[in-house]
Formats: sequence, C-alpha cells, structure tokens
Amino acid sequence: MTDDTEQIRGLIERWAVAVHEGDLGGVLADHSEDIVMFDVPPPCEGVRGLPAYRETWPQFFEWHSRGAVFEIVSLDVTAGEDVAFAHALLRCGLPQELAERPENRLRVTMGLRRENGGWVIAHEHHSFPDFDAVEGAGT
Repeated sequence: MTDDTEQIRGLIERWAVAVHEGDLGGVLADHSEDIVMFDVPPPCEGVRGLPAYRETWPQFFEWHSRGAVFEIVSLDVTAGEDVAFAHALLRCGLPQELAERPENRLRVTMGLRRENGGWVIAHEHHSFPDFDAVEGAGT
C-alpha cells in the first residue's frame, strides 16, 4: 500500500471511531468546507457544506446512544495524485436489529481530495440495502 492509501485508511478509521464515540469534532475533522453528503435519511437532495453536514449528526448520535454498533467490516481505498475514493461496509444498528439481519451492512462511499498537502473528505454517500424490494421481487 502507498503512504497515501495508508493515510486515507487512517483518516476513515478515525472518522468511524469518532462516529461510534459521538465525537462531533472528530467526525467533522478532515472534511472539506464544501462537503456533499447523500445519507440514508432525508433530505433526499443531500446536504452541502460543513455546517449542513454538522447538523445531520446530533440525531444520529441520539439514536446511537441507545447501544448501537458502528464499526468498519471492510475498507478499500484507491488513491491517485490529487483525488481518491474509498468504499466500506460497516455494521451499523442496534443489537436486536443486527441479530435479526446479521448480514445487513451500511454501505459508505467517500470521495477525497488533496488540500494543503493533506487529504480531506469531499463527498460521502451512505446507504443500506433495500431488503423489502429484494424479498418482494419474486412474488
């Protein structure tokens, strides 16, 4: 792995730990001012800018404080000279949700760019599989 790949892996792993710990400052660290995030809950058009991104986290932290898990299962990074992308699968859910669907994974894709000699996350996309659509497809 290249140094850039390792740096990006570390950045994303720190982000995931910060999310799990409810550390808003850690979650916001290493994000661009013009971050664009498409998330599971609305708004459907996503959020744009660091202030809007910041506002999405308190509700998640409230839900997560009920004992939810948020941990990386797999993480792949591809880094170029000035841009990179990463995709990860995470266990994310309350214990009873994970017991009912142990295969369920939060899918996260991140786009990064080099700024001022370091890497920043400029885009995040979070999604869950739509099990209802798959289960209803054969009926």
